Amino acid sequence: MLADRGADVVHVSTPISLMHRLTGRVGRQHLARVPRHARRDDDGVLQLVPRPILPAPVGAPSVARMLKREGIDPAFDVVLIDQPLLWDSSVRSLADRVIYRPTDLYPGGLKHALQRRILDEVDAVVATSDEVLRGLGELHIPALVLENGAEAAHFAPPSTAEGSRTDRCVYVGALDDRFDWERVAGWARARPGVEFVVAGPDAHPPRPMPSNVLLVGSLPYAEVPALLHTARVGLLPLSDNPLNAGRSPMKLYEYLAAELAVVARETPGIRASSELGVEVYADDADADAALDRALAHPSPNRAGGLAASAASWERKTDSLQDFLLTLSPRAA
Repeated sequence: MLADRGADVVHVSTPISLMHRLTGRVGRQHLARVPRHARRDDDGVLQLVPRPILPAPVGAPSVARMLKREGIDPAFDVVLIDQPLLWDSSVRSLADRVIYRPTDLYPGGLKHALQRRILDEVDAVVATSDEVLRGLGELHIPALVLENGAEAAHFAPPSTAEGSRTDRCVYVGALDDRFDWERVAGWARARPGVEFVVAGPDAHPPRPMPSNVLLVGSLPYAEVPALLHTARVGLLPLSDNPLNAGRSPMKLYEYLAAELAVVARETPGIRASSELGVEVYADDADADAALDRALAHPSPNRAGGLAASAASWERKTDSLQDFLLTLSPRAA
């Protein structure tokens, strides 16, 4: 959105090191799609995915050096950093205003240690949830909670769409240890007439799924709305991984923008809102009832679509820009 508004935006991704490639942590197909050098995407953002020998932060070159190697002037008006592994002393020198944007909880380990260093150096914090902000401890710099949003217009159904949708449930996203396969299997076994579609990379259920669970693999971003428009309910079956407490899932608003009802495990950032078609459960005991309520919600979910428009990235960008204007550049 900042690029759309005329800003020259550079995005540095987490480096893909030689060690990642040799150990298979990054697959060949994925690697083949990653440009070797900085490239401006269709949105006007200059994208850079460094390829050092050793992983960050152990052996990766400084961010400033990564930029210089690509012919990018390492001087900016504002820097936002949301990946602790990319922190090094050069990041502080890139701009007079450096903002930390934590998107997750880091209760321990390397990222926790790096986060403490970051908080000692940056000028402000923009956290993606109240829980993530609380996890930082006491702060003495300006802070803002700005939850994730959605590209609402991208996910909205076509104006010509008519009629109620079939009893189909869908999940699109990562399939790591934060995803509750057992919950999906339980829902599917109890409702053999409902199809459950799971879209995401590297799907490895712990055991065979019921026949009405369809695994479709990764989908290009452009194709996700069409899939969502075939379904009635969007699923957010979060596992009991404690890190889920800090999540502000973009998928919540993407589902709503696509006019789906949503069923999700309750977290500090995801609460019930039945009038908007958002139903939550605390554990397996009430998960089935929550899904039944979501399936019974009017479809398409017009109220949810309107709510997603209010949480669009356009509105989020407005809030971010207003916050940045309140920050004074660091004195030289």
